[in-house]
Amino acid sequence: MRLRALLDSPWPGLRLLSGEEGLDRPVRGVMTTDLRDPSRYLSGGELVLTGLAWRRGPEDSEPFVRILAAAGVAALAAGEAELGPVPADLVAACARHRMPLFSVDEKVAFATVTEHVVRQVSGERAGDLAAVVERHRRLMSPDPVGGGPDAVLDLLGSDLDLRAWVLSPVGRPVAGSGAERLPAAVRTRLAGEHLAALRAGRPGPHRAVAGETVYSLFPVGGPPAGAEGADPREAVLSALSGWLLAVEADADEWPAERLDLLNGVTRLIAAERERRDAARSVGRRLAGEVLELLRSGAPSAEVAARLRVTASALLPGSGAASLWQVVVARLEWEGGPGLSEEERARAAGALLEEALAGPAGGRDAADRVAVAAAGGEAVALVPLAAASGQKTGGEGSGGDGAVPSAGAEGALAAAVLLDALRAPLERGLDGLGGPDGRLTLGVSAAVHSAEGLRGALEEARHARRVAAARPGRVRAAGHEELASHVLLLPFVPDDVRRAFTARLLDPLYEYDRRHRAELVPTLEAFLASEGSWTRCAARLHLHVNTLRYRVGRIERLTGRDLSRLEDRVDFLLALRMR
Repeated sequence: MRLRALLDSPWPGLRLLSGEEGLDRPVRGVMTTDLRDPSRYLSGGELVLTGLAWRRGPEDSEPFVRILAAAGVAALAAGEAELGPVPADLVAACARHRMPLFSVDEKVAFATVTEHVVRQVSGERAGDLAAVVERHRRLMSPDPVGGGPDAVLDLLGSDLDLRAWVLSPVGRPVAGSGAERLPAAVRTRLAGEHLAALRAGRPGPHRAVAGETVYSLFPVGGPPAGAEGADPREAVLSALSGWLLAVEADADEWPAERLDLLNGVTRLIAAERERRDAARSVGRRLAGEVLELLRSGAPSAEVAARLRVTASALLPGSGAASLWQVVVARLEWEGGPGLSEEERARAAGALLEEALAGPAGGRDAADRVAVAAAGGEAVALVPLAAASGQKTGGEGSGGDGAVPSAGAEGALAAAVLLDALRAPLERGLDGLGGPDGRLTLGVSAAVHSAEGLRGALEEARHARRVAAARPGRVRAAGHEELASHVLLLPFVPDDVRRAFTARLLDPLYEYDRRHRAELVPTLEAFLASEGSWTRCAARLHLHVNTLRYRVGRIERLTGRDLSRLEDRVDFLLALRMR
């Protein structure tokens, strides 16, 4: 349709304020936005509807219109329902950029304008786009009954017979009528394939096979997959902090129109991602303020007051959090996509939010944690409620408010986070950053006071260093692993640790390999039994004499005496550092 057709609409309330010379422009779609920079969701030819929430002053009109003009937008329509008549500075900016500008009376709903435009768009795509734009209206609506991404995916299923899911970068199901039926192994595989494909620079959609099923993977947010001139570094950053659309179909067989439609769907879903991201920004700001207070050594009363504000924002209506946990994450790679320390910290924070959404459960569970990125690391503050009958301080809690994870309802464990992240990211980081790409996490115990929070932050950082000392691209450690000897291991140089381990254990491994013996498992069981011959023999289902023979062989091969405490500690450290 042409813009001129808007003036012939069957309802009053739409007036042309400027740009009469552009009324013959074609209109290919509609977008509703109040973002200050909606360029990432524009492909050209749209009628942009806005309520002007992005405008904070006259100086904002010029850059907003300039962005629309550069994106090839057909026209701008400004609603008068919230702020009254269209400001003169916006009219002037549209005139300078030859952008047709309409005012929409408060009696005319944006949905009415959208439906009128869609009915006028001719061709095979008209029916599809009508449904897409209707979903778009629901998607952008703040009303809780809005369908969100599920409304868009309903269209793909009902009108195009396509099964599709929106997944997080760690494979968490975000939307899709069949999301609960898509196996976890398939989700994590698709997420890993998506990250690896972006790093390799392969043109999208990315084709992936799980079992006998072919999927097409579309990035949500940023330029369309494979867009000419796209920055691979930006694509990687977007992938680590964004979503992906997985469609059960082979897009290589699709016509160009269907590919264009699916890229448009990803832009609609990206708007929902932006909305959720904006909702989390409050938590990020509050977490940053708490961490700054801790860093500067602020009085505990000031930290406690800020924690109460943070708890009220994260858990509205439920009162102050009884307990807090801290999770620290760091994303590192030397030969990766060239992200700065700050960008890596932001990406680690986004991954941490997605990982925490899994253990906590629920659609927007990540909104109930506050994540701040600073100093090359991401730090999450997780509010918890004390479990009934559990102590949260005083005697038995270590004096600083720390309690075991079992004493807090919904407390996080390092193993849970590791399970949520490892499968997709081990494959994805391999593609993103090569063999040096790593994500390491540390989890503190639960604490109930501002004084305890200072210790919990350091505890989580120490736990992360313990995790970093272990091999593997994705590692996590919890507070329960911070025994005195384990705390020292991350600070021992790698070559020293390798030499120490080889000197003690290599003779045993070699003997086991040549004689098909089990000296190393015997050593582990002996140390775990604290040197008790009876308990160790029962544990291994051996006669005590057989056990004594094996221990004697270990001592002869290594020159150590397992009756000496010093030698037992050395063996324990060597086994921990493998």
